[in-house]
Amino acid sequence: MEKAKSKKLRITFESDIDYSASNDKQATGGDNPKAADSKGVIWEFIAIASVPLVLVLGNSMLVPILPDMQKRLGISQFQSSLVITLFSVTAGLVIPIAGYLSDRFSRKAIMIPSLIIYGGAGILAGLGALWNSYTVIIIARAIQGLGAAGTAPIAMALAGDLYKAGMESKALGLTEASNGAGKVVSPILGSLLALIVWYAAFFAFPFFCLLSLLAVMFLLKEPKKEQAPPKLGEYLRNIGAILKQKGRWLITSFFAGSMALFVLFGVLFYLSDILEVAPYHIDGVMKGLVLAIPLLGMVVTSYTTGSLIKKNGTLMRWLINIGLVLMTVSLGLCILFYNKSIYVFIGLLTLSSIGTGLLLPCLNTMITGSVQREQRGMITSLYSSLRFLGVAFGPPLFGWMMDKSHQIVFITVTSLSLLTLILAFFFIKPQGKIGG
Repeated sequence: MEKAKSKKLRITFESDIDYSASNDKQATGGDNPKAADSKGVIWEFIAIASVPLVLVLGNSMLVPILPDMQKRLGISQFQSSLVITLFSVTAGLVIPIAGYLSDRFSRKAIMIPSLIIYGGAGILAGLGALWNSYTVIIIARAIQGLGAAGTAPIAMALAGDLYKAGMESKALGLTEASNGAGKVVSPILGSLLALIVWYAAFFAFPFFCLLSLLAVMFLLKEPKKEQAPPKLGEYLRNIGAILKQKGRWLITSFFAGSMALFVLFGVLFYLSDILEVAPYHIDGVMKGLVLAIPLLGMVVTSYTTGSLIKKNGTLMRWLINIGLVLMTVSLGLCILFYNKSIYVFIGLLTLSSIGTGLLLPCLNTMITGSVQREQRGMITSLYSSLRFLGVAFGPPLFGWMMDKSHQIVFITVTSLSLLTLILAFFFIKPQGKIGG
């Protein structure tokens, strides 16, 4: 019994903020410090949430204009999908380096220049579209990927630095909800901007990037490091020790997050393509609204989940498994109903997105809170890197499968969801109150 008990997943949530000062102030009757602290936390939440929002706008806002890009530039479906894929692959490969640098120096020291690069490359992509140069667009998107590597993944690590316990899971739920909100708004926004000119989204994006940059610079105060960062060799040994000790559930969690984003972006690409042709003939802003429906389900679920889970490991395990069951069942039913009623089809995809909304905040909270601050940047970056690679391979693989058969698309994603459910059921087993 003792042996079996010792194998249970133990995750300790830690915080680097000293709350004693504010507690002392409240004890001595300061000028309503609780209200001041509450306002400060709200502004911090807004600043943190702005980073994943901007990251998503830089990708999802382009999904509705990909068919237009194919026509205007005379490129294939596969070439248009590379506008999403190359950005995400570059980001996925560079994220671990950005994570190490954020642990070595500071979170903001990486996030600020990354946002500048991200916004600047958006302007370059817009110029490429203006010049009808697919090559310039692709190069600019690769540079944007470099900038993206130091944004949302580092913001997730910073949320782990700033908050503890229930506040941490709420902040991480908010980042996932912000990520999802960006996915909801961006197809509509991309479609609206395309009414001006098809490449307007490229030029609009840097404006949002600037707002996030100002929020990070002036609204976020990063906690000071309490000890000197370890040298690279020691740092890598520490990361190796964490993966050796917690690898079974960490690697399963990494895979689950990557799979969820692969399915989400693949389905977006699929919908964007099929809605414009028979029998639907839905394009423009209406197409953006239809694309937003499944994502709205994910946003509401993500925020609610992040607010409720706190440190309850048992609840997290239930929600992870329920989310994966929802994804498996709804995507499985799409095999039968993808070409029947558009209402049933969108309803099933929305159920799948709700499953994703249950899954991701739980994974974020577990992964971010499972390691100390000194290694948090790298661990969250490895997780984010795999999520980006999931996003990267979604559109081209879905495009390839669509050429073979629409049923193959949903057979594949149902099988992946079922595999992830089995792995999560056996390997992700948080028990009781996480961190005591």
